[in-house]
Amino acid sequence: MQRILPRGEIEELDHNAIVRVRLPERATVFAARASRLRQLATDNPVADYLSLMADLVEAQQAMLADSSFPGADAARIDLAQTHGMPPLQAVGWRRDPQWTGVLRRLTQRLQALPDAPTEAVEVCRSLRRKLEEAPAAIEALADALLEEREEGVDSAAAPIVMAALQVYWTDLASRFDPGQLPVASPFGVCPVCGSLPVASVVRVGGQLEGYRYLCCSLCASEWHMVRVTCTHCQDTETVAYHAIEGRSEAIRAESCDHCHTYRKIFYQEKDLYVEPVADDLASLALDVLMGEAGYSRASGNPLLWHGSEGAGESDGSED
Repeated sequence: MQRILPRGEIEELDHNAIVRVRLPERATVFAARASRLRQLATDNPVADYLSLMADLVEAQQAMLADSSFPGADAARIDLAQTHGMPPLQAVGWRRDPQWTGVLRRLTQRLQALPDAPTEAVEVCRSLRRKLEEAPAAIEALADALLEEREEGVDSAAAPIVMAALQVYWTDLASRFDPGQLPVASPFGVCPVCGSLPVASVVRVGGQLEGYRYLCCSLCASEWHMVRVTCTHCQDTETVAYHAIEGRSEAIRAESCDHCHTYRKIFYQEKDLYVEPVADDLASLALDVLMGEAGYSRASGNPLLWHGSEGAGESDGSED
């Protein structure tokens, strides 16, 4: 016979339960990232790029405040629950055409910066021209980024297009009812949108204390993952941790000798303000170290793309 728990025991269970999924904080998600990027830019070898990305991320926060895209309908949610799939799965999602409006406004904001690098201005001009003349090319680039393809990707334009897509999916995720998430989801991908994580963070405070969360590169949701486990292949026997001597103790690379990949892991107990996308981007020296040691990144950073094509040439026109 199933025992009915008294009220006190139910409350105790709820207090001790591991928070499985953390949806993004709509009011602060990009603002906190931008602030961290500016903090990390100080004395960093890639300070100029971090500062430019901080400008882009601040613009994302402004765009998010005005966004309200159509979410998953009841049929899609039921299907996701039945098959244990992410309800806002990015790959294959029929995007609202208005997402390109976010992209257009992001390029306008960047292009208007008084200290915007010439290269960034040219990329913004090129994107705005394509939005008008070749919208299918923009949609194709968006599909490639969501599928994490590298072949044929314009690496200079990719962070800006990805920023618009992040606004789109963060809007959807922040308004999603967590009670409608499937009980179980495929390993290694975001249970909300199905994207790969950029890194993981060991959180502090309350119910999060000491628990590790993987951080979605697209919708900014986080999901619980047991520690000392490869986030790529689930191996627990060959996991190891690497750091650069003399650098922040809050940053480690978690490697796996079973699949020969790694992802970074950040520790809030060492630095309360770690932010997965920002701290990952600012610690490229650790990526170099891991590459020299023979490991490959399990997934990339949404603000830095290694594609096979450049941004292309500007037509010299003023927009």
